[in-house]
Formats: sequence, structure tokens, C-alpha cells
Amino acid sequence: MVKSEEIISKHIIKPSSPTPKSLKTHQISFLDQIGPPLYIPLVFFYEAKPNVDHAKISESLKQSLSQALSHFYPLAGTLEENSFVDCDDSGVEFIEARVEAPLSHFTQNPKSEELRQLIPVDSTDHTTLTLLQLKLSFFECGGFSVGVCCSHKIGDYASYAEFMNAWATLCRGEALLSVPSFDLALRFPPKPSVMVHHSGEKEEFATKRLVFDAKLLQKVRAKCVCDEVKNPTRVEALSAFIWKMFIDATKMKRGPERSSFAAFHAVDLRPRAVPPFPDQTFGNCYVGQFAFTSKGGMGDLVPSLRAAIRSVDADYIKNVVSGDDYLRVVDEANESFKKGTTELCCFSSWWRFPVYGVDFGWGKPFWVGTVAQPSQHLVLFMSTPEGDGIEAWVNMPIDFSDFIQTGYNDLKS
Repeated sequence: MVKSEEIISKHIIKPSSPTPKSLKTHQISFLDQIGPPLYIPLVFFYEAKPNVDHAKISESLKQSLSQALSHFYPLAGTLEENSFVDCDDSGVEFIEARVEAPLSHFTQNPKSEELRQLIPVDSTDHTTLTLLQLKLSFFECGGFSVGVCCSHKIGDYASYAEFMNAWATLCRGEALLSVPSFDLALRFPPKPSVMVHHSGEKEEFATKRLVFDAKLLQKVRAKCVCDEVKNPTRVEALSAFIWKMFIDATKMKRGPERSSFAAFHAVDLRPRAVPPFPDQTFGNCYVGQFAFTSKGGMGDLVPSLRAAIRSVDADYIKNVVSGDDYLRVVDEANESFKKGTTELCCFSSWWRFPVYGVDFGWGKPFWVGTVAQPSQHLVLFMSTPEGDGIEAWVNMPIDFSDFIQTGYNDLKS
């Protein structure tokens, strides 16, 4: 249930120092060009601290945000023609609100539709071309949240985790130990014309948040051991476990004749390049890899996923640089999905990125959540506060959702 709120103020926060003329145009890479035109939504929750004034929190966040934008200057600019960012220092919107509910209302049993209230904009709406929007919400208990919508057109989850940590460092009054690198277009040059494969599905779907603690992850890994893969990673195992439930649900709900299935997994290029790209590389520094199956058993799913993910090595990345082969594979796969001959389930792992280190000076976040994305058959993996578990945010058609919930409940019993 959405709670009543009062909008206290709206501000445009601009970089604390003007962007130099030499940096006024930020060329995006072809990996950015094919990025989905939507926002990455995140909500950081912070518990109340004694003797902490809300006005002080607000002012400190705005001042440090201005400083952070001087380092992450494209975020304060305007995207032009899916080609470049005009770093015009136009700024980002910062909304401040007061919510008539305690923090626990949103965190005890999180619901995606309620968390939407705490982000600054509909995460599916990218018509304004604004690259970053923020919302500070104060709760009745004294706690607060920072809701962030970050454009996926110029950055991935790793990029924005880097930004949030830099902002928090500056808010604590500390100096940045590293600065972002905006040279991804030099590594993956842009294309004159690139088609974006993202329709922003409007069909009804449900979002389930399934929490796998360390013990439950061990059960999943044990289920996924097979002759070819004796030691599946947590991400491999959880992906295979959910993919299998998706396949079983598809056959049950759409007909047993369905026999071609694919899993898309976003793979971070930074640690896989030789030498590795810096962690501070800003942009959509990932590729999507496809695993295919016609069988649907664990003995087939886990090896297929592992082979797809591990195929992204230094040689593969060198081939991606040209863009042509990679775009051809993506185009062919999308054509198959459009025809309905192959059923697709998409995975993106945000697990283990350091979002729980985003301490603005009033303690680390109590919890970090997200909201539903405008895509069916999408699964996001996020870290639990303890760090040893995974939260799976599962977007599925409503009739699939209950099937997957039942499979999860059976695993827990």
C-alpha cells in the first residue's frame, strides 16, 4: 500500500566546478548505444541515528553530490541522438520528501510496487533524456532512504555502484582515492547507426523477491552438481535453478511442445580483459551471452551456462571491439525470440558489487533494494545485507510467478 508523502523541495544540483571545454562532449561506446533506454533504480535505506538533524543530512548530501558530479560530469549532461553526451552541466534533479510511514514498512516485507514511491521517476520512462535523478525520503522513525534512477544508456550497475561510493566518500569529507575513467568509447568505438533491441513490454507480470541465504544457496548448488560441473558457482547454480523452473513453467503453461530455450547472462568485461580494465571504467562494460538448451535438465543447464559465461575471455573481448560479429549474434538471437521459436530468460548479476559500503557518514545502508523492470522473464541477483546470500528479483508473467514461488517454497521446506 502506497503511503502518503509530502514533497518538501525539488532542486537542480549542478557540478561544483564547470566541466572543461575539452571534456564537453562525452562519446558513448557502441555497447552504450545498444544499452536499453531505461533507468537502473536503486533504493538505499538508512536507520535513524541519535542527534542527527534531517536538514543537515539533506544539505550534506546536496553539497557532496555537487562535488561528485564534477568527477562524474557526464551524469549532469544531456544525451544526444544515442551518440554522445553534451556535458553542459545542466545538473540532476534532487527531490526531498517526507513519508508518513516508518522505514520498516518498506523493508520488512519489501514489495516492488511500494518501493516505486521512493524512487524519483518511473524507471521505464526515459523520454526526458535525464541521466541521473535522486530522491531523499525521510520516514516517521527518523530513518531515511536515497532513491536513485541512473540511466542505463551510459552506464551499467558497476558504474553506478562506483558513483554511489564516490558520492558517499565525499559526503564523509574524505578525498577520493580513485577517479572514474570515461574512455570506453576508445575501447569499443561507436557505430554510425545501431538498433536498440528493447521494446519495454507492457504485458502484466509479477515481481517476486526470493531470498537465498548461505544455507539455501548450498542446497541449490548441491542440486546443480552434474558430471560436467562438479563445483557450480553460486551464480551458475542459482541461474540454472531458476532457468529450470522457467522452462518447466513454460511447458506447463504454454504447452509441452515448447522445446527451444535460451538464457541471456550479462557478463562484466572489466576483470576478463587482459590486462583487466580498471574497476573505475564507466559505461556499459558488459556483453550478453546466450546459453541454449532443448532438454531442460540440470545436467544440461549448468554446463551450458558455464560455457557461455566463461567463453568471455581476452580473445573474445578483442573480437567484440569491432562490434560487427557481436551485433550479428544479438540480431540473430533477437529475431528468433521475436518469432517465438525460442523462449528466453534473462539474468543479470548485481551480486557482490559494493553497494553496502555506501556510507554517507551516518552508517552503512540497512538494506538496498530495487523495483520491477519493464521486462518479463528477467531475473536480477542482488547481495543480501550479510553479504553471503543472494536476493533474486524475478519478473515473470503472473501465471509463471506462482509456479516459481512454489518451487522456491519447496526448496526451503
